[in-house]
Amino acid sequence: MIEDSYQPLERRPLASRQWPVWQHVVAWLVRRQITPNTISVWGMFCALLAGGALALTSRFPEWGTLLWLLAAVGIQLRLLANLLDGMVAIAAGSASPVGELYNEVPDRISDAAVLIGAGYAVGGNITLGYLATCGALLTAYIRAMGKAAGAPQEYCGSMAKPQRMAVLTIAAVVCLFVPMEILTKLQGSFPGGVMAVALWIVFLGCLFTFIRRLRKTAHFLRKTQP
Repeated sequence: MIEDSYQPLERRPLASRQWPVWQHVVAWLVRRQITPNTISVWGMFCALLAGGALALTSRFPEWGTLLWLLAAVGIQLRLLANLLDGMVAIAAGSASPVGELYNEVPDRISDAAVLIGAGYAVGGNITLGYLATCGALLTAYIRAMGKAAGAPQEYCGSMAKPQRMAVLTIAAVVCLFVPMEILTKLQGSFPGGVMAVALWIVFLGCLFTFIRRLRKTAHFLRKTQP
């Protein structure tokens, strides 16, 4: 079967894959026959939960503490799912071309959910939320297009997926300890509240990352031309 023989050619370089704790978790998941595609989908649901929690902070400020906490935890669970799905696929010998779709498509939905949710959050900026989402999609687009053109996938930053989620997690944790009235007062200022600043960082970082990946991919393709 294709699933038994297929091996993914490239994976995001993550040193945390070698941590013993994740090796034990992967072994536990494999024993219980939890598929990598299931993990990928659950990671997407965690991101949707995080994005929804962020957006709801502006509708229900009295629940701010719970919502900021849900957002931070949901973002980190999304990253954990992204780490484990590939590891489980390799350990179980279940990697497949369809698995590549499950690895990529939920990621794009997850990025959009969290970044747009941050735009609607207290201290956020709706326009920046959509701009940051476009920036994140561009970084994934150039990586995919580079692979389609025959170049290695470029995972370089400085604002790849782990960095984007780290910025938003930090912002959510900061908001957890800042009084809601202060977050609200900063809403209309420049560069904005805590979430708006985080979105500025993500957006500008994604543009830099897109340009960097584009240049590296183009350089590789030019070098390998006959």
